[in-house]
Amino acid sequence: MIRTASRTTALAAASAAALGLTLTLAASGPAAAHPRTGPAASAVRPDAGGRHTAAEIHRFLTAFYGHHGPSDDAREHQVSAYLKDRAAHTEGYDLLLCAQNVPREITVGKVTTAQSAGVGWATVTTVWGGGGRDSFTAYVGLDSHPIELQDVDCGR
Repeated sequence: MIRTASRTTALAAASAAALGLTLTLAASGPAAAHPRTGPAASAVRPDAGGRHTAAEIHRFLTAFYGHHGPSDDAREHQVSAYLKDRAAHTEGYDLLLCAQNVPREITVGKVTTAQSAGVGWATVTTVWGGGGRDSFTAYVGLDSHPIELQDVDCGR
């Protein structure tokens, strides 16, 4: 019995050592040859499950909305079919901006992700010519490849 227990302990220790060596070798591979610098490096590591991270979603939404709203190309290629259909059936305002006009400025707030729901979201704030502000929530699927805007909530 003692011999079996010590054999099991030795096997577990050898497995742990092999795993540690594998992880060390993986960390010293090609990715380690070009380390990222700066504080954002840890925020841009890909999710282990291949899902989009909060940092990726923030970059996407910032590029998607730009300074004055999404381009025609972004509306065509970076919006889910569901949202395109909703936008096509929304009269009187631009659903993707939750507005009737083109804003003077757009900012994207902090992104929150819900792994269990498979979605990330952020508050998008629009600034208007008279100084007024509006905001809405933009949603991105964590598993969408390529990344795309899944939905918006105008709060109306």
